[in-house]
Amino acid sequence: MPGLTDRFERVHDYLRISVTDRCNLRCLYCMPEEGVEFAPSSDLLSYDQIVEVVETGARLGITKLRITGGEPLVRPGLDGLVRRLSAIPGICDISLTTNGVLLADQAAALRDAGVNRVNISLDTLDPARFQFIARRGDLKRVMAGIEASVKVGFSPIKLNCVLLKGVNEDEIGDFLQLAYEHPLHVRFIEYMPIGHADENWKNHYLPLARVLEIASERKLLTHRLDSIVGNGPSEDYRMIGGKGSFGLIHPVSDHFCQRCNRLRLTADGNLKPCLYWIDELSVKPALGDPQALSDLFMRAMELKPLNHEMAAKLSDEAQSHQPTARRMSQIGG
Repeated sequence: MPGLTDRFERVHDYLRISVTDRCNLRCLYCMPEEGVEFAPSSDLLSYDQIVEVVETGARLGITKLRITGGEPLVRPGLDGLVRRLSAIPGICDISLTTNGVLLADQAAALRDAGVNRVNISLDTLDPARFQFIARRGDLKRVMAGIEASVKVGFSPIKLNCVLLKGVNEDEIGDFLQLAYEHPLHVRFIEYMPIGHADENWKNHYLPLARVLEIASERKLLTHRLDSIVGNGPSEDYRMIGGKGSFGLIHPVSDHFCQRCNRLRLTADGNLKPCLYWIDELSVKPALGDPQALSDLFMRAMELKPLNHEMAAKLSDEAQSHQPTARRMSQIGG
């Protein structure tokens, strides 16, 4: 079997790399309004250290990378890191998740450096609501980032929309229409209780079955797609006659843990087997020692759980393990 196979015979070939825990927005589902305490810059992995970890991962079977944050584009020189990562033998696909605010100015350099595709967070098409959800920033800059992504040739371009009951669920039809009229891939994502499984999360959580109901109500005929490049856990659909597609990512109502193929590297240097649980392995003591780094990857495989049990929090059921207390921005989505 390939090197990175866990106890449940899931093969891991995908590493998500958070390059910073900082962000230029304060989205209400990602961090509290007052923000979180950011790690000192000295605690973050250097680009040299990230490259070292990825080189070890590639030797063990990692082929796909995703650059995340926080907001990755706030860290200077990101295109230089991408260029180095794309040169590592075995790495064949590099993608980026961003809020899009700074993307218009960096899209060309990132494409040239080796980023193949982008996921852009877009939770609303309404400027005033954007201010409510993101608590700062400008929707126009995000839309400019999407336009720049089309221009430089990122493909596919995915728009990540976290659905929040009572906040943006009335825009589901508008997002479906956007995907019908344009060659974009809208992905509706359930609100996850990462670091804050509180009443606010329960009140705003919305199962994604509602998306298919609205598509039916609008007489948008759909058919399932086998795959979109980099689709991961998304359940994908195309609307007949439409130019784009949409996907459902429902980690709470219908978790996809049985297909999980990913590990995460946090900005402060921890290898994380599962987004939800508390387990993290610091790579810093192993830097400079390829065998020790390899051993950490294998240890992550041993720690990888069968599933995350997020849904248990909706009904306050007991869980088998301890959830993380870190917010999404501190882990890397």
